Amino acid sequence: MFHSPSRHKDFGVFMPMANGGWIISRNTPTLDGLYPQNRAAAVLADQLGLDFLMAMGKFRGFGGDTNHWGVTLESVTMMAALAEATQSIRIWATIHPMLQNPAVAAKMITTLDHISGGRAGLNIVAGAYKGEFEQMGAWDDRLDHDGRYRLTEEWTSIVKRLWTEDSVDHAGEFFTMQACQSLPKPLSKPRPSIICAGMSERGFQFSVREADAVFIGGRTPAERRDASLRAKAAAERLGTTIRTYAMCTIVHGETDAAAEATARRFDEGADIEAIIAMLQSWGMGDGDLRAKALSTGAFMTQTAIGSPATCAEKVQAFVDDAELDGLMLIFPDYVEGLTMFGAEILPGLRSVYS
Repeated sequence: MFHSPSRHKDFGVFMPMANGGWIISRNTPTLDGLYPQNRAAAVLADQLGLDFLMAMGKFRGFGGDTNHWGVTLESVTMMAALAEATQSIRIWATIHPMLQNPAVAAKMITTLDHISGGRAGLNIVAGAYKGEFEQMGAWDDRLDHDGRYRLTEEWTSIVKRLWTEDSVDHAGEFFTMQACQSLPKPLSKPRPSIICAGMSERGFQFSVREADAVFIGGRTPAERRDASLRAKAAAERLGTTIRTYAMCTIVHGETDAAAEATARRFDEGADIEAIIAMLQSWGMGDGDLRAKALSTGAFMTQTAIGSPATCAEKVQAFVDDAELDGLMLIFPDYVEGLTMFGAEILPGLRSVYS
């Protein structure tokens, strides 16, 4: 089942902090986006020895029959609670620079780092969905894509300085700091981890320069491999390193046929109206969106579908083909999926990637 020894890889969990999770379907197990399900998943992942938890930041859903992602918890607050509920697993929370002053954000992640005993990380999301931000008066039409990244670069620089310097003076395009202080400093050394995702060239370059890890995408194995290797090469040119991660939804059954039948049932229940709204939020406003939604289907990420043994082979192939440093896992039912993964897949992956 497993082969080709390699160095350590991280396996973490994308928390189900929005209803419906990452399968837009009427036919999936209920994920309500609320704290008890998130806590159960986090505690189990910690007990199994997984490496990290990450929660996105989301403020508006996609509607449809399922009101997909219409019910969400706030990322940093929830992760602070999960830090107290867990022992060893790393805790990565999401902040949008357009929504938080950098001094406030630096303090928030420092607080999370102290609660967790030095396990905190910051996932920076520079991008923005207009409808999501416009509803709260936070959308600035003067900022184009490049402008949002200029803001995020300035914001990130200030956050990093506040984590390490006694006093920060700054007069920039977007922010002003006047002898700004932030104590205590984070426990993590040299600082909390920074995680980003950016597939545009501008976002890609920001992530490579500023982050410790970057989530990559791609519709095919070749595209994912190219993105991963481009990130590593760009970091090398800057005299640094970066870890590359991707997302994977695991649908398992006793046999390959059973798992494939489950995945088909999820796809048959795809909430097309919610998928159309998701595509529109991504800026896909041209052409036949219904046809695109039907082609996209219910699954929002790369999948590994099959028996536990088949899923293990697919996960290893995914990691190896793209030369990834880690994988963030998604399950239709987190307790059931994590239990299977911890018992039947993770031990083999640990023996391979050690």
